[in-house]
Amino acid sequence: MKSIKILLFSLFILHTMFATGCSNDVSNVEQYIEVREHIYPDTNEYKNMNEISNNKQVRQVREILNEAEWEEKVVDMPRFADFRFTFQFKDSDIEAKSVLYQLWISPSLKTVEIVKGQSEYTHLNEKNSAILYEGLTGEKLSELE
Repeated sequence: MKSIKILLFSLFILHTMFATGCSNDVSNVEQYIEVREHIYPDTNEYKNMNEISNNKQVRQVREILNEAEWEEKVVDMPRFADFRFTFQFKDSDIEAKSVLYQLWISPSLKTVEIVKGQSEYTHLNEKNSAILYEGLTGEKLSELE
């Protein structure tokens, strides 16, 4: 009987340790998005444009990026990205390396192309491009000239 109690107690301790270790998942931790806009045609200079802290908007942008079909490839774009953005944690005690997303508005002004980090690329469809662009800039992609 004593060995059963020890076994059950040990299982409880292991379960608690496992559950605690798994709770370090930061995917549900509140984040905000820092958006920077390209300012000069021939330079790689960007200025702070927007900070999105609305959780619904952040989740919407995150969902579009997570559902995008990313290709592992290095792309050489003809110009500097129109926008750069990163996800940051609202809790400053959380340390994590942020991934740089670079966004180009396509020549048709109907879609966007994104490079994630150094070697992932996607070209979003018109619907997701419009949602993402408005979520990041507050402006409608369809109203660009």
